[in-house]
Amino acid sequence: MAKPKSKSTSKGATSPGFNKAVQLLLHFTAVLQFNYGVYIFHTLDMPNTVPFAGKFKFLTFICAIIQALYYIVSLVNDFVGTNELTPKKPPAVRRFKDWLMATLAFPVAINVGVTFWTLYAIDRELVFPKVLDPVFPSWLNHVLHTNIVVFIVLELFISYRSYPKRSQGLAGLAIFMGAYLVWIHVVKHYSGVWVYPVLEVLHLPQRILFFAAVVGFTLSLYLLGEFLNNTVWAKEVKLAKRKAN
Repeated sequence: MAKPKSKSTSKGATSPGFNKAVQLLLHFTAVLQFNYGVYIFHTLDMPNTVPFAGKFKFLTFICAIIQALYYIVSLVNDFVGTNELTPKKPPAVRRFKDWLMATLAFPVAINVGVTFWTLYAIDRELVFPKVLDPVFPSWLNHVLHTNIVVFIVLELFISYRSYPKRSQGLAGLAIFMGAYLVWIHVVKHYSGVWVYPVLEVLHLPQRILFFAAVVGFTLSLYLLGEFLNNTVWAKEVKLAKRKAN
């Protein structure tokens, strides 16, 4: 008798059951972690910091809110949306999830993590003065500056997303970064102090170069995310393009 053919386990329509469990575990853990991190950070009484605008003047805090929002949306999508790899008509929650990951969650998280730890290695007083050590828990520092990178990279590998048109994605990210640069200048105008100590030691031409480098680096991270997504999920990207045509 001929042996029955085994069923294919390719990534055709939906993620395998194991992958679904991993997605749920990652999203649930991230929701608890980043929402709790945002809450604790918001309640901290940080010495030698500008009171104007509270914690909302820090890109780290805004990034943590973006991560918390993204994983909430992802968890909602797990239950009422779809994790089908290439759905014909993705629901609104899935479309928003894909857009948020591509345009903000991935590039901003990598930017915050890489920039923070690079400046920390050069001179920690530029981004995280020692005076904060007694009031800023070490675990919270890693949630906000390390785990955001770890979790978003894991998400890239376990969840496929459809990237928006490159021009639209880059435009959305550029608007976000431009708005933040305007915002920290507003904070400087009303408080008389730069949000980050590193800006205090830079002259105007150096600050302009610094801002340009940060924006350019962040936009390049969008392209990196798109490249990694297209590499990790090459078959799904090709399938989605065929369906679109």
